[in-house]
Order: sequence, then structure tokens, then C-alpha cells
Amino acid sequence: MKQKILIIDDDSFTQQLFEGLLRGDNFEIHTAMDIGAGRSEFNSTDFNLVIIDQRLPDGNGLEFFKEIRSHRPQQVAILITGYADVRDAVQAMREGLYDYLTKPFKSLDELTAVIDRALEMDHAYREINNLQAILQANPEFPVIIGRSASMQKLLQQARQIARLDTTVLIEGESGTGKELIARQIHMLSPRAKGPFRGLHCGRLSESLLEATLFGYEKPAFSKVTESTPGYFEEANNGTLVLDEVCELSPKLQSSLLRVLQDHISAHLGSIAQRANNFRLICTTSTPLEDAIKANKFRSDLGYRINVNVLRVPPLRERREDILALALLFLERTNIRFGKSVGPFAPEALAALESAHWPGNVRELQHAIERAVALNVRGPIVASDLLSGTRSHSVAVDASNPPLSLQQAQELFEREYFINLLHSVGGNISNAAKLSGLSRNSLYRHLRQLGIVPK
Repeated sequence: MKQKILIIDDDSFTQQLFEGLLRGDNFEIHTAMDIGAGRSEFNSTDFNLVIIDQRLPDGNGLEFFKEIRSHRPQQVAILITGYADVRDAVQAMREGLYDYLTKPFKSLDELTAVIDRALEMDHAYREINNLQAILQANPEFPVIIGRSASMQKLLQQARQIARLDTTVLIEGESGTGKELIARQIHMLSPRAKGPFRGLHCGRLSESLLEATLFGYEKPAFSKVTESTPGYFEEANNGTLVLDEVCELSPKLQSSLLRVLQDHISAHLGSIAQRANNFRLICTTSTPLEDAIKANKFRSDLGYRINVNVLRVPPLRERREDILALALLFLERTNIRFGKSVGPFAPEALAALESAHWPGNVRELQHAIERAVALNVRGPIVASDLLSGTRSHSVAVDASNPPLSLQQAQELFEREYFINLLHSVGGNISNAAKLSGLSRNSLYRHLRQLGIVPK
């Protein structure tokens, strides 16, 4: 499908320049000499990109940009401006302008690069909107961004495997989204109407994990007053996900092998056997073959779960997905925090796409949450996306004087409250409990430090 671009400029030379630059089968170019004609074109066509000159015969390009954004909040636009108007253009970026170009243009390569990036932004918006439409139709369906070739291949494999009632192993680094793939397989499978149970094998002690999986009767524990079903039982006719399966103890590996072989299990404290009919999906951030070679995982159990293997690529191998992921996380974080921070400045997007992201999608999400928490309003710039708590020690010399005690205290409190909000997912009530403050006192601190609007 052709990408539609509207160019509003009364300079015929500039129009010809863009038309020549964008000539080809991939683009459909519309032109207008003034705002009136541009408005008519805009109202009749869904454009992927609008390029507007700042100074037009019948008005101001920035004002028209505000008008079109009021009708289409996600409209991607570029402003053409003279050097004298740059300050206005920078201000317009706070209101959603993607970028601006100054006349005279430096090079055709610069024009092409900016336009290509703007069209990528439009594509990301549309991808998110499509996913949100799917989510509205089915709120339980997991939203997975997967524009890159590696993710497209993975999602295709997941759809094929979902229809087969067989065990699945999902491998990938921590934070890549293995649990989302597991849930999507369940939702696309014949067991979709059945229960979905997930358990992290490394977060519970051996005894608690065993009780959670098998269930237990009154004699099993001294203070138990009633029998409790386990996940093997609760996942009947549905799907059981064992996250980080390589962290199972040798005892539980042996127990799991028997359940998979015999399709029966018994509550702890009971000899009564119960039939099990669940689909098993396992995830691991440690390659299963490595765990077997290191004698940390039974090879016979490995053969049982290593039937269909899916590998979730790390974020550094799917950089085409970063833009859409960033926009999705920005939208969700603004909603959760009750803020309207953004959009991303172009240099911030470049920083996101060039970063290594050892923590993968989860780290990207936390970086954007941090940026939203740090900003009251306006665009996100590259410096807002530094992840983790930074050291604020300052050398004492004439060119870099030390902070005052009050400044140091405010800096510490700002970092403290930002990290506190991150730890509770932006929940003010939980943050107040952890800090020992009332909700009103916490809000007062957050406003004073500029973390939430005053």
C-alpha cells in the first residue's frame, strides 16, 4: 500500500524538490499552496505524513498543525521553518510535532532521513492501534509487538504450534517476553477456554513449590484445615506454564517427569491419584542443553519438554520493534500515572534504538516509566532515558562547586520517590504505605519535587 504524504508549501521549488525526492511506487504525493487547500486535502484523506511550511499566504503553519492534531492526535507532521522560527518549532514539538527542517536544507540525505523516520513513527502508531483494537475485542489476548523479521517468524511458529496439543519450550533472555508468547499460544489453542496457570520455578522454596503444584490434604501440614488443589489439577483441560523450568530442584524434576509420563498426580498427604490433562509450556532464560550438559537438569525430563522449541530474540536483534514498543509503553505509563508526557524527541528515539538493552523489553519499559515519572510535561529527550539510579557525587573544585545540603537532600528525595513509584507500578496507595507517609503527604512531596504536576 502506498504511503500518502501531504506537502503544504507555497514555494513551487520546494514542492518540486519533495516530489522528486519521493518519486516512486511507494508514495502518493498530495500538494497544497496554502492552508485552505491543505485543510481540504487533509479532511478528505488519511495521510501518513504531513509536511507544512511555517509561513503560508493565508496563515501560520504551526497553528494549522495544532488544528490537525486536534482532529488526529497521532498525525505525524514535519514543519519547514526559517532559522528565525526555530524557537516556535521547538515549542511545537511539545505539542506533538515530530520534527522540523530549517531552510535552506543542508542536504537531500538529511531530508530523506527525517522523512523515513517520520514514516516509521506513523507505521508504529498504526501498529499499536491495530493491536489495541484486537485487545478491545478480546481483553485477555496478549499484545505483542512484532514487526521485525525475527519476531514475525516467531509469531508464525507460535500460531502453528498453538493448534497442536503438545509440549512447548520457550527459550530467551530475561525480559524478552516469553510469558506473553506462552499466553498467546494458550489463547490460540483448542484449550483457550480452559484455565491458564503460570508459576515461576525460582521464586518459591522447594516445599512451597511442590505444594503449589501438587496440592495438599490436611495431614500434609500441621496447620492446614482443608484440602487445597494444586496447579496440576487446576490446569486440567487448560495450560500450565512453568517459568524458568531449569531452576526446578532435582526432586521436583523427578516428580514432574512422573506426572508427564503417567498423567496422574496426588495431593501431598494423600495416596488418591487424580488424572491430569493439561498442556505444558516451559520457559527458560538458560538454554536447556546447557543446563543438561552442566548436570543441572535431567536429560530424560529434557527430552519430554524439548519437543517444540521457540526462541524469543533479544531486543538488540529486533531493533525495528523498539519504536512501537516505546510508543506503547509511553501511552500506557501516561495513563497509569495520570500524566501527558511526550512525545519522544527524535534524538531520544535514536538513543532508544541504539542502546544495547541487556534487560531487553522489560528494561526498555522501565526506562520509559522512569522518563515519565521524571517529567511533568513536554517531550522526552535522550537524557531522560538514562536507566537505573545514577551516582550524583560531585567533585569539589572551583569549576564544579559542591551541592548545598538542601540541594543534595532534594536530589536524594527525587530519586527515592521515583524509584518508589517504579517499585509499586505507580500505585500511590502502595507507595504511601511503603514510605510511611499519608497519601496527602506523599502527593505534596511529589508536587514539590516536580514528579507530578502542581
